[in-house]
Amino acid sequence: MDATHDLTVGNETKAMLKLALPMIAGNLFQQLYNVADTIIVGRFIGPNALAAVGSSFSVMVLLNSIILGFCMGSSIVFSILYGAKEIDKLKNGFFVSFCLIGFLSLIINFLALFYIDDILFLLRIPQEVLGDTKTYLQIIFYGIIFTSAYNYFAAIMRSLGNSMIPLIFLILSAIVNIILDIVFIVPFNMGVGGAAFATVIAQVISAIGLAVYCIRKIPIIRLERKHFRIDMNIAKMIGNNSLLTSIQQSVMNLGILMIQGLVNSFGVSVMAAFAAVVKIESFAYLPEQEFGNAFSTFIAQNHGAMERGRIRNGIRSAIKIITIYGVAVSALIILLAKPLVSIFIDATETEILQIGAQYLFIVASFYCLIGYLFMFYGLFRGLGRPGVSIILTVVSLGTRVILAYTLSSVPSIGLIGIWWAIPIGWALADIIGFYIMKRSC
Repeated sequence: MDATHDLTVGNETKAMLKLALPMIAGNLFQQLYNVADTIIVGRFIGPNALAAVGSSFSVMVLLNSIILGFCMGSSIVFSILYGAKEIDKLKNGFFVSFCLIGFLSLIINFLALFYIDDILFLLRIPQEVLGDTKTYLQIIFYGIIFTSAYNYFAAIMRSLGNSMIPLIFLILSAIVNIILDIVFIVPFNMGVGGAAFATVIAQVISAIGLAVYCIRKIPIIRLERKHFRIDMNIAKMIGNNSLLTSIQQSVMNLGILMIQGLVNSFGVSVMAAFAAVVKIESFAYLPEQEFGNAFSTFIAQNHGAMERGRIRNGIRSAIKIITIYGVAVSALIILLAKPLVSIFIDATETEILQIGAQYLFIVASFYCLIGYLFMFYGLFRGLGRPGVSIILTVVSLGTRVILAYTLSSVPSIGLIGIWWAIPIGWALADIIGFYIMKRSC
């Protein structure tokens, strides 16, 4: 197995898929693990513990999105420098990014622990699960630095064209987590604290394991004394890309939370249906999202190598791949809409099943559009223009939020207006993305 993969040579489609497929597999595996973790906590501890762990999820997503944004931003700079064969600058970039992400992680870790009571107050955690939620979050927060370390070294590997090694350590981490979940929760009876300890230990193993592998097996990652300095030009590149990518991730989460609040106002049945379809969608267009992330690495390496022809060929190949996948998965989900919703909802809950199926009939018809949007995100990040990705995110989610709140307030439209706002937001952002792409490439 090659430790690195030069994406500036060879067939463009094969290069992108070779990088994307392990990333897709890793994220799908992570989704399956999340389901397994939920089942273990819910069945062996009880509904209060499940509520405590579930209510902690939004906090962890927000904190991780900030760090992940910085890792993704750093990865693009690494890819550009690797494609340009500027190895000394690349190694200095590794050091600068390590310092930046490490410092950010420590600050987030400290603030999260210091303000944990304020966080719980803002989340409006019910009194009956408040103790479990605080216990779970306090332990999980200590794992932030290890999550950052894993994402940092995974970003390095992916920037060098290798997404298989991070996948192996992700699978190892998930297996360890599930085993420790069962051990700590069932025979040791450690409750939600046991679930949290299992997660942190698994994070430690994956972070240290991937770090040791990278340092021992990949010579380009080994730094010399001359690389241990802060090059302000490299720092500026990494800082700008990382900050803007982190902002994009945060804007996405904010928009989704606003839609969730609107959905909640329609009652429990709509909330239940929406929760089910969101889980279905997390599997449906996850491959498009991960393909967009892999596409950004392909673009960045070729942008660094000034291979404009390969960039144009890569765009054409990406559009074909997304279209084929989007049409296929849309047809499958529309055909199986009700059976898919019934996986999460009892078949006797006909109203919830109907609402969920209505959502999928409308939104799933346009999965190509979200695929193209992920492609544009990857394209402009790879070209070193993450600000465009923020614009597209604001347009997509801004349109979605405005239309959802406006249309749903019209009695003759109501709930269906929220559903239609989603593909309309995607379409508008795609049009702008296509226009900017034509002028840039």
